[in-house]
Amino acid sequence: MRNERNNNRKPRRNFQDGDSTKGEDRKKFERRGESPKSSEFSKKRVVKKEEPAKSEKETMRLNRFVANAGVCSRRDADELIAKGEISVNGKVVTQMGTIVSFKDNIQYKGKRLNAEEKIYVLLNKPKDFVTTLEDKHAKHTVMDLVREACTQRIYPVGRLDKQTTGLLLLTNDGDLTKVLTHPKHQAKKIYHVFLDKPVFASHIDQLAKGITLEDGPVHADAISFVEKEDKTQVGIEIHSGRNRIVRRMFEHLGYKVMKLDRVYFAGLTKKNIPRGKWRYLSAKEITRLKAGFVK
Repeated sequence: MRNERNNNRKPRRNFQDGDSTKGEDRKKFERRGESPKSSEFSKKRVVKKEEPAKSEKETMRLNRFVANAGVCSRRDADELIAKGEISVNGKVVTQMGTIVSFKDNIQYKGKRLNAEEKIYVLLNKPKDFVTTLEDKHAKHTVMDLVREACTQRIYPVGRLDKQTTGLLLLTNDGDLTKVLTHPKHQAKKIYHVFLDKPVFASHIDQLAKGITLEDGPVHADAISFVEKEDKTQVGIEIHSGRNRIVRRMFEHLGYKVMKLDRVYFAGLTKKNIPRGKWRYLSAKEITRLKAGFVK
């Protein structure tokens, strides 16, 4: 669905009772793997976790060091080395297979490289876990769930409140974290919302057009009922990262959110990740994320 930035625009769909486009809208969510229903209730296949390659040795080949620093792939690193674009301790190195250590000053374009391996962990957060690194008042944090994922210090990309469940990305990639949490990059999120009472079609329209909260205007990029006959369940697509934004949008219209589950984040879904479990991102997913957000 195309993002609409104008808060005063007309809603893209008519959500009045009996409107056949509601079914079409739900099919679009499903075709893109974004359906809250299909993500939450479909049969899940248990996937064996594969340990990411570690780069904790004191020495390694120069091309691997450059690749681990996030500059490029190892193959492309070979080309940079051959062109004389990589220096080691102030001297240009063009010899393939050069061995370096973490103590060496390795630079590319005048910037010193840090070869700590980048780790990307995707968690299906359960209820009652807080999204913080440390909280002396919290009984459980998400870090307890991913403690065995790696030795590197990783941290959550954005936040989910204690009662919200669903997708949470954790990484030590500061550049990716910065762009995924910055409003201008509009990282898309889709939530499955369970309300305390049926939602009026007029309120669906209102959320699509935009409402004004205490911290400014906001609108749903897309919104529809998850079940045709159940008006208490809504799928909402949004890019805003403001605190408790989905809950506050519905509370503004007089509804109480009974359950909130994030089923989609920046192109990632919960497929094959049971609640409370995690997996590493694949190389393909990492490449897609960086291509889409990190310029």
